[in-house]
Amino acid sequence: MTGRVSGKMAFVTGAAQGIGEAIAFKLAKEGAKVTVADINEEGATAVSKKINDQFPGKAFSVALDVTSEDQWKESLDRSEVSMGGLNILVNNAGISAGSTIEETDYETFQNVMKIDTDSVFLGSKYAIPIMKKYAPGSIVNTSSISGLIAGHNMVAYNTAKAGVWLMSKSIALHCARQGYQIRCNTIHPTFIDTPILDGWLTGGRGDRPPLERDELLSKLGKQVPLGVVGDTDDVAYAVLYLASDESKFVTGSELKIDGGISAM
Repeated sequence: MTGRVSGKMAFVTGAAQGIGEAIAFKLAKEGAKVTVADINEEGATAVSKKINDQFPGKAFSVALDVTSEDQWKESLDRSEVSMGGLNILVNNAGISAGSTIEETDYETFQNVMKIDTDSVFLGSKYAIPIMKKYAPGSIVNTSSISGLIAGHNMVAYNTAKAGVWLMSKSIALHCARQGYQIRCNTIHPTFIDTPILDGWLTGGRGDRPPLERDELLSKLGKQVPLGVVGDTDDVAYAVLYLASDESKFVTGSELKIDGGISAM
């Protein structure tokens, strides 16, 4: 199937690498115009160029610090002009930091909340007034399986991603009540083979020593019922479905991309 989001106009954060880059490519391949947004302006520009090399005229790039209210307003306005509208928002930017409640300092906790949760509030708040002019529309927010299942050493990340999950339901109900024809859903990946794993390779995690990539993927895969770590396309296909009109009756829902972890 091709052209699943033909004619759509998408804005994807954290799109300079990893899952965000895969989402941007997938949406462009399936017919959407895409704004590649990232605090790494050089990276966003490079991804936009790679997309345009394959799908000419489909990609644009903006520098965006997702914790900045002013930058959100400016980048969304620019994207509306560049793409001729906006009807898909993918709040994908995020970080993981901190450890247990006793070991995590307040500054780290606040920073995770700002990047992972506050950014979803800001992006949705300022995108909705634009999106409702080009409805039907879809907001897809990247939570995590860690937003549904807690870990003893992930207090900041658990809190931030759980906030994204429930906030998205509130957004979905608001848009439905207002008759905006804008849906809002969350995706919940588990371990995905992206550059975020590189920190485990070079510095370990908590009291764990550094690992070789194959060893790390094997160890993580053993925690997943399907026995493997996911790849970025697994997430991109989920976003594609939620962004497309194929999911026109799906809002306020969560899609788990976890290899069966949440079924245990």
